[in-house]
Amino acid sequence: MLIQVVHCHPLADSFSHALFDTVVKTLERNGHDVIATDLYAQAFDPVMTEAERASYMSNDYQGGAVQAYIDLLKKVDGFVLCYPHWWFSMPAMLKGYVDRVWAPGTAFVYDSIDHHLKPNLGNIRLFGVVTSYGSPWWIVRLFARDAGRHAVMKGLRPMCAKDADSFYLAHYDMDHSTEQTRADFLEKVRGRLNRIR
Repeated sequence: MLIQVVHCHPLADSFSHALFDTVVKTLERNGHDVIATDLYAQAFDPVMTEAERASYMSNDYQGGAVQAYIDLLKKVDGFVLCYPHWWFSMPAMLKGYVDRVWAPGTAFVYDSIDHHLKPNLGNIRLFGVVTSYGSPWWIVRLFARDAGRHAVMKGLRPMCAKDADSFYLAHYDMDHSTEQTRADFLEKVRGRLNRIR
């Protein structure tokens, strides 16, 4: 399977980067072809251009500035996001990537009859998220209502193939994590990735 792993964290020595490395290496060790996309290392520009916004409400989206990212998204069989949650949401750079790349004509198309969105990434048969939160799970789920999970699993995920395999793995309470909790989570990530065929 050809799988793109998109990572978003500015620090190479972060736990998020360790997760990214683990995801990429585990997938490669299991025989998958991996496209490792580190948005900070690639200096991805998250700012939507005037032409992109002006063309957003049609299927003629002017995404030439991010065409290489669009082309990748259209050809991969699997897609995995790896990032931390900051203020219960994805980092701004990753949000800009989603806004600019998961756009009309790529992630979805506008139906000309009733103007609803039709999913357009039928090529993606695997959609996964590996993430972390500074807060404990009960604050994320009960207080913040799991907003970050909903954004990706109920927003991005439905644009993929209808029966795509999906997973969402989160390490909660990173502010009080230990070497053991981090090691346990890395092992959990490896275990889930080992089940991908």
